[in-house]
Amino acid sequence: MISKLRRPQGSKTFEALVAEALDSLPPDIQEKLENVEVVVEWRPSPAQLRRLGIGSGHTLFGLYEGVPLTGRTSSYGMVLPDKITIFQQPIEAVCQSNQQVRHVVRRTVLHELAHHFGLSDERLRELGVY
Repeated sequence: MISKLRRPQGSKTFEALVAEALDSLPPDIQEKLENVEVVVEWRPSPAQLRRLGIGSGHTLFGLYEGVPLTGRTSSYGMVLPDKITIFQQPIEAVCQSNQQVRHVVRRTVLHELAHHFGLSDERLRELGVY
């Protein structure tokens, strides 16, 4: 399951929204979350944005880093946990209300979890998720 939700710079209220999104997952999905850590960071680093090719004027709400479940073979083991990072500042910057923050946090958590399960952005668009 999720190894931990750690608090580098995020507010407890924001972290609670991330935890709420994770806790709302069906039990069969929660059981499949293996070797993944979910963290809250204030905002993406310039290096993360550069690595992903995200230019000025654009931002990132979340980031999945790791080996998706669909890419794990029998030799997968003894590796650091995958990491899902939810970025607080960009989400709060675009939202007009607490309810909207809750919605965007949940959507972002689900989006990054989809990557953990092996779904690409292209496949998510095909499915009509966004």
